[in-house]
Amino acid sequence: MNQIAKISPTVLNRIAEYFKVLSEVSRLQILCCLKSGSKNVTEIIDATGLGQANVSKHLKLLTQLGMVNRQPKGVSVYYEIADPSIFKICDIVCDRIATALESQNQEIEAFSLFRSFSD
Repeated sequence: MNQIAKISPTVLNRIAEYFKVLSEVSRLQILCCLKSGSKNVTEIIDATGLGQANVSKHLKLLTQLGMVNRQPKGVSVYYEIADPSIFKICDIVCDRIATALESQNQEIEAFSLFRSFSD
């Protein structure tokens, strides 16, 4: 039995939950917004165009999972990225998508060339 097959369902569930958090567009918008530095809820709303209740709900989850830190400063609360490795994961995914799109574009160009010969 290989090592992968020995991973418990509990561990795999934790991994799946992590990816589920990253699979929501609004949460990705918030994380991207915070990549440039800490912001309060109002700044996040302005940058993302998301509603206040939506932002607050997602920030709570991101904070609970340790992806974002919450820092009270005076009457405001500022949020910042707690785990920059999130962006390494996003970079890997973006590179994969870019590679797939490049291949697709090459196929489209080949079809366009073929069509030009048939005219």
